[in-house]
Amino acid sequence: MTNVRPTEGELAILQVLWDRGESCTVREVHETLSRHKDTAYTTVLKMMTIMAEKGLVRRDESERSHRYAAAHPQAKVQSALVKDLVQRAFSGSALQLVQRALDVEGASREELDDIAQLIARARKQRDR
Repeated sequence: MTNVRPTEGELAILQVLWDRGESCTVREVHETLSRHKDTAYTTVLKMMTIMAEKGLVRRDESERSHRYAAAHPQAKVQSALVKDLVQRAFSGSALQLVQRALDVEGASREELDDIAQLIARARKQRDR
């Protein structure tokens, strides 16, 4: 998983598969993606074929219409992408990542409270 960085289009397909929580046909993925962006069926088919070759999705060929499922859980893919981003853009500094995220997006009071709780949990785990 660490060697494969899904493209924006691949992440959109993975998001459909994660949201549905079950294997899907290309047509089902295409219909979902088409609600937000005009996308050709053949483009989705080609992308999902490439994703299977890359190990991002699993393809079940036992039925006439092949079914695809995400090969990795969403949290694992997100963790790999964040780890890569921290290394490449922030010289391995989680602090710099968080600073930039807060500078760019800003956080609501509730989100800041949740972040504080996450930090407290991380401290407890480190102290064990």
